[in-house]
Amino acid sequence: MSVYAIGDVQGCFAELQSLLDLINFDPARDRLWFAGDLVNRGPQSLEALRFVHGLGEAALTVLGNHDLHLLAADFDARYARPKDTLQPILEAPDKDELLQWLRCRPLLHHDTELGFTLLHAGLPPQWDLARAQACAAEAEEVLRNGHHGAFLSRMYGNEPDLWSEDLEGWDRLRYITNCFTRLRYVDPEGRLNLRDKGAPGSQPRGHMPWFAVPGRASAGLRILFGHWSTVGRVHEENVFPLDTGCLWGGELTALRLEDRKWFRLPCAGARRPGEE
Repeated sequence: MSVYAIGDVQGCFAELQSLLDLINFDPARDRLWFAGDLVNRGPQSLEALRFVHGLGEAALTVLGNHDLHLLAADFDARYARPKDTLQPILEAPDKDELLQWLRCRPLLHHDTELGFTLLHAGLPPQWDLARAQACAAEAEEVLRNGHHGAFLSRMYGNEPDLWSEDLEGWDRLRYITNCFTRLRYVDPEGRLNLRDKGAPGSQPRGHMPWFAVPGRASAGLRILFGHWSTVGRVHEENVFPLDTGCLWGGELTALRLEDRKWFRLPCAGARRPGEE
């Protein structure tokens, strides 16, 4: 059995099928880990969502910001944006089944045997694995129970931007959600910078990628993440960026975990890198 971690699909279903052909994926034998953002901006979000859902135990995915945005747009149409490509899902006869499944996906997946941790965006420097797992569980519990509508209507926004054990309520859940699904840069104190989206080197002075903070508590983890299509090659040990900008005309990427072999498929997107 091989396990492949795959970057942001974002509705690029045809490219996903070609990538799976390239790696000779067999759902009876292999497993797929998706780094979130299965949907939105690409042309076939419904097909991508149906496919991953249909793989059952052969696939797992963590939640990305676009996946959460889909759930919010279903809860309240006012959250939909003109550049979204989510309407086919929202009008699909199996929408309820698909979105119920999506709402129950985790924000973080850690495999002790394989020694890899999967998430969509990043971790603040104060969080080790135990804290990250506990925080993920807090948000997942609210998403999966009868309060998910209130959660989805309150998750948007950039504040609070600094971790504290004293955070509570919706502020705490918004901070947790932003880390797992939107994080790229932090300042030396670990304060989140959720505005800047460009490649490392383009950020304001004093800010750095979340994985480059000296002494971050998660430094011992092998972390697989997506979300950052402009991040380029990362030289930090134990950090594996999976989003190589398929949607923007880049590539769709898979990493085979047992031997860390990369597989990349050129794509034909036409959007601007760095857009969420």
